[in-house]
Amino acid sequence: MELDDAFANAAYIPNGETYPDKWAALAAAFRDVTLCELDLPYGEGRRHRFDLFHPARMARGVIVFVHGGYWLQFDKSYWSHLAAGPLAHGWAVAMPSYDLCPQTTIPEIGDQIAAAIGVISQRVLGPIRLVGHSAGGQLVARMTAPRTSVTWLDRLDLVMPVSPVTDLVPLTRTSMNVDLRLDIDTAKVESPVLMAVPETRVEIHVGSKERPVFIEQSHDLSAAWACGLEVEEDKNHFDIIEELADADSRLTKVLCGY
Repeated sequence: MELDDAFANAAYIPNGETYPDKWAALAAAFRDVTLCELDLPYGEGRRHRFDLFHPARMARGVIVFVHGGYWLQFDKSYWSHLAAGPLAHGWAVAMPSYDLCPQTTIPEIGDQIAAAIGVISQRVLGPIRLVGHSAGGQLVARMTAPRTSVTWLDRLDLVMPVSPVTDLVPLTRTSMNVDLRLDIDTAKVESPVLMAVPETRVEIHVGSKERPVFIEQSHDLSAAWACGLEVEEDKNHFDIIEELADADSRLTKVLCGY
C-alpha cells in the first residue's frame, strides 16, 4: 500500500533478515549464564509472562524493556542479552511478552504492558524506568498517561523510546493495517505525539541511518513533549537497540544514569 516502503526496515539494512536469528541465539546464551527468573506470570494469557534478570548486588531499581515488531512479531525470548548493560550498572531488568495483532489490538497490548509493570513493580523496589524499541517505543510512551488502578506511576522516573512509532495515523495507509485493524480515531488516541505532555522525564533515541519516518517521528515527539532527543550516528533501526548489551554505550549510560 501507499506507505509500506516508508515503514520497511529490514530491506534497507545490510543483512537485515539475519538479525532475528542472531538475537535469538545471543539471548538464549545469555539466559544460560545469568541470574534470572523466567516465565513469571502477570496475567492469564499464554503470552502474559515476563523474564526478570537480577544484578549481582541489590538492585537500584528495575528497567522494563518492551520489544518491537510492529505489534505483530517477536516475544521476550529474543532480547535477553540486552539486559547485560543495565545489569552491569546495578539495575534489575524485566522483559515481558504480550499478545500480538490480529489476535488482539494495540490498545489491549497497552493494557497488558501496564499490567506487567504492575506485577514487576511488586517484585523489585525502587524507581521504574521503561525502554521500548520501535512499536515498543510507542507502548512505553503511552505508559506515561494516567490509567485506572495503576499504582506504580509515581515510581516511574524515566521513559526511553528508542526508534519509536509516535504517530500511528500513517499506519492506516499500510498493508500492516489488515492485522493492526486501526481506524483513524484509535490511531490518534494511541499516538504519543498527540498525547498530553507527561510529567515523567523522557529521552528519545533514534539512529541516523534509520528510515526517514522514524527520524521525523522522533523529532515530532521531542518537539511536542519538549523532551530530549539524541540521534545516534551510524546506527540503523536494528543495531541501535543492541547498544543495551554494552554497559559503556551512550544508550545504556543515559538509561541507567541519574
